[in-house]
Amino acid sequence: MTVEPHAHLPYRPNVGVTLINPAGLIWAGRRIDSAAPAWQMPQGGIDRGETAAQAALRELEEETGIAPALVDYLSRTDTPVRYDLPPDLIGKIWKGRFRGQEQDWFLYRFLGSDDQVNILTDHPEFSEWRWVGAGEMVDAIVPFKRSVYEEVIRAFRPWLAQ
Repeated sequence: MTVEPHAHLPYRPNVGVTLINPAGLIWAGRRIDSAAPAWQMPQGGIDRGETAAQAALRELEEETGIAPALVDYLSRTDTPVRYDLPPDLIGKIWKGRFRGQEQDWFLYRFLGSDDQVNILTDHPEFSEWRWVGAGEMVDAIVPFKRSVYEEVIRAFRPWLAQ
């Protein structure tokens, strides 16, 4: 039996946001720090003293410019979803302190208009954005996060466009 070399590392507490428009399409942003076309939903760490729900709204606003007043809460995953980083990324991300992330996912409906999205934030994470169907969102994520996105899509399926 082999022991995974990074099994002793904890998971980073994190949140993810599935933001949908009235048609049930998902907000997707193209990562600014990737040479490959890597698209994802907003996500980020939970700060000390912050609840997961607070972190979700903060991350959404930090990454997309969408204020909490412009979204309506719809749902949350029942349990956190975990993923492990590929071995070549451990040590390069988060100063090597985590093996991956444990994410609470939230589903919100966007109540605003597209011109209220602003990805040119203080610390931009995305170079462009668009609305996509659930299948396209799963296909667009980096492979090591694909199972997370599949689980999130299953959890929120009743609200999503095909």
